[in-house]
Amino acid sequence: MNQPSASLADFLLSDGPAPDRADKMDLYGWLIGNWEMDAAIHAENGEIHKGRGKIRFGWALEGRAIQDVWILPGFFYGTTLRIYDPGIDAWHIIWSDPLRQNYTRQIGRARGSDIVQLGKADSGAAMRWSFTDITNDSFRWLGERSFDGEATWVLQTEMLGRRLTH
Repeated sequence: MNQPSASLADFLLSDGPAPDRADKMDLYGWLIGNWEMDAAIHAENGEIHKGRGKIRFGWALEGRAIQDVWILPGFFYGTTLRIYDPGIDAWHIIWSDPLRQNYTRQIGRARGSDIVQLGKADSGAAMRWSFTDITNDSFRWLGERSFDGEATWVLQTEMLGRRLTH
């Protein structure tokens, strides 16, 4: 009866996308691997804080989701669960940052060659997080908010990601 116990990673992580939705998983699937980022955080007072961090993307939940961890020392340490929903042909994006106690939900879709995620902040302000300037080995990530019903957007965070490994 002594069976080796499986780790959380054994249950959580997957080798690839689920076969029943593999074609739809490409929207974020290209991110699988290890990345580094240069980040600029725009404070409300106009200051810009810069730093370098790491990101890891992996297949999760039998390949029906992608989970990633974003670490920018001193600013955030969080994880995203990206789950494709065939019913709406879009992605549920759930971000959790226990360092800052920041939790958000968004819906992600392709918009041209970009990936755009839309949601609401706790304050009710509209949020838009986007992957732009996408190549196989780099991306630009923008975190924006709108306080006027999405008429204008204010840049809060910009990150430039570079692939380290697949």
